[in-house]
Amino acid sequence: MTWLTWSLLSAAFAAATAILAKLGVQGVDSNVATAVRTSVVLVFTWLLVYLNRSPTGFASFSNKTWIFLGLSGLATGLSWVCYFHALQIGQASRVAPIDKLSVPLVILFSLVFLGEQLTWAKGAGGLLIAAGAVLIALE
Repeated sequence: MTWLTWSLLSAAFAAATAILAKLGVQGVDSNVATAVRTSVVLVFTWLLVYLNRSPTGFASFSNKTWIFLGLSGLATGLSWVCYFHALQIGQASRVAPIDKLSVPLVILFSLVFLGEQLTWAKGAGGLLIAAGAVLIALE
């Protein structure tokens, strides 16, 4: 499968995540709900690692890899805590688009931190996503 197929599957699962999380977070503490979700993700991903039996495993991990994956994990955890709290108090159809402001932010951060090039398509697409998210939020 191509990167596009995997990306479309990711978007579909992310959409399902928002709806399922909104249904699951009703009447419970959003932090506990996030911990349950995270635990499921943890078990699921370690099961995938076990089933795929990567030949190199951790041997290919450098200190830099550990640091950046650790920081990424912290950012993911903070994102999920905020997302679940927002879902608990807001409408899923408004929370999820605001969460997708991550797309224009990734475009910006990739320019600044990764040296990627800004094309007219990335710029226009990022602006359209931002405008759409704001439009939905102000509804």
